Amino acid sequence: MRITQTLRRAVQTRARAPATLCGDREQTWETLEARVACLAAGLRALGVAEGDRVGILALNSDRYLEVIYAVAWAGAVANPVNIRMAPAEIAYTLEDSDARVLFVDATFAPMLPALRAAAPSLSHVVYTDDADRPEGCHAYEEIIAGHARIDDAEVGGDALAGLFYTGGTTGKPKGVMLSHDNIMFNTLNGLPALDYDPSAVYLHAAPMFHLADMSNTHCVTVVGGTHAIIPRFDVDALLTMIARAGVTHTTLVPTMINLLLQSGRVSEYDLSSLRRLLYGASPMPEALLLQAMEALPNARFTQGYGQTEAAPIISFLPPEWHYAGSPKLTSAGRPAYGVEAAIRDDKGTELPRGSVGEICARGNNVMQGYWKRPEQTADTLRDGWLHTGDLGYMDDDGFIFVVDRVKDMIITGGENVFSVEVEGALYQHPAVQEAAVIGLPCAQWGERVHAVVVLKSGSQASAEDIQQHCRTLIAGYKVPHSVEFRTESLPVSGAGKVLKTELRKAHATAAAG
Repeated sequence: MRITQTLRRAVQTRARAPATLCGDREQTWETLEARVACLAAGLRALGVAEGDRVGILALNSDRYLEVIYAVAWAGAVANPVNIRMAPAEIAYTLEDSDARVLFVDATFAPMLPALRAAAPSLSHVVYTDDADRPEGCHAYEEIIAGHARIDDAEVGGDALAGLFYTGGTTGKPKGVMLSHDNIMFNTLNGLPALDYDPSAVYLHAAPMFHLADMSNTHCVTVVGGTHAIIPRFDVDALLTMIARAGVTHTTLVPTMINLLLQSGRVSEYDLSSLRRLLYGASPMPEALLLQAMEALPNARFTQGYGQTEAAPIISFLPPEWHYAGSPKLTSAGRPAYGVEAAIRDDKGTELPRGSVGEICARGNNVMQGYWKRPEQTADTLRDGWLHTGDLGYMDDDGFIFVVDRVKDMIITGGENVFSVEVEGALYQHPAVQEAAVIGLPCAQWGERVHAVVVLKSGSQASAEDIQQHCRTLIAGYKVPHSVEFRTESLPVSGAGKVLKTELRKAHATAAAG
């Protein structure tokens, strides 16, 4: 299998159907393919050979989509850069991957002097916007116009398709190596799970560099649907595009859904076209999920659980389990087709149903390894299984329940506290807009449960109010010993996950000071 098969099928079956809608630009599938083939020729002219790495540092756009397919068409390897990384981390990923060409837009062009200095492997930079091209950059449209299309290199199978760098929350970012087969296996899983057909209009609102969104990209293309694209998540832009384009599918992470609901704008737009909403990337508090289902009654909700190393899907929770009182609503669903999942202890032994251990998976979706990191690869891929670093259990029906990240579990007074459970209780307080739970050092108990809370605008609550509320829902030892209130949103990664390392770091810095 190869990524370009999806594009070639779209042209074969839906040549004149709308392929992309981005701002005031629209194009058909035959036009998109022609531009991709010319852009691939331009990459070859810049010296990109099969297997070479090509970076893209940009907000969402139709041109982002073209770059992803052009890199594959040329037989090269894409490095979709995490736009939420610090400049030093971005430079590291470009140098680590030995990227030869970088596509960059106006938002990130100011970083170019620093990136060029830190990543000498970069031979060429292509500027994807039309105006104010920085010195020393190639013009995107000139490259397409200046080259005749070339044939698809037809690179696929176990050949490397992309390097997807993780956020670097524990040391330097790691490049996850995904093959064409890895990515296409995930695509074939997504088609039935998310009910894709040629009528699909998918909205790219989550960042296109991230596999939470990219897992849908090839699904939309292979059925010849339409890619509707906004530069980044913005409540008004999201709602406007859904109503304008008749969006049928989209992917939102919990933090985005929370912002959407808190905006109070949902009822102002016609969102009746939205028939499928995929959520994931981090646990969704049950209270927030129920609010979202009520606010978007026409949408059928699906949870996708996984991680970059799994390309990314491990399991799906389908729409039929999304209802108030569902016994599976807080689960991550069952393993996707062709994916095996098991709960294993630290010795690799599978645990009985209901026992908490590490969630492990194997299948054709699992990465080849970490780029240039054989020791970390061996630690993560053990005995043929991907060790996710997530703690969870599997019930008698084969549903996976994620209880925490291994590193986020809090041990207080000898008792295990799963931060996800405490956060679920916090989100049920009517004044809470955002919440995260971390463990802080405690001389008496080893660790203490600490909650970081952002209140809704105009709402008030004290630490005592929050603690008393939690006591009605969870055991006493799980109730936060301390509550910290913040006025600004919690720090998040490019995937929308709360960066608990940053929250812990703030307390470590304060203690050191």
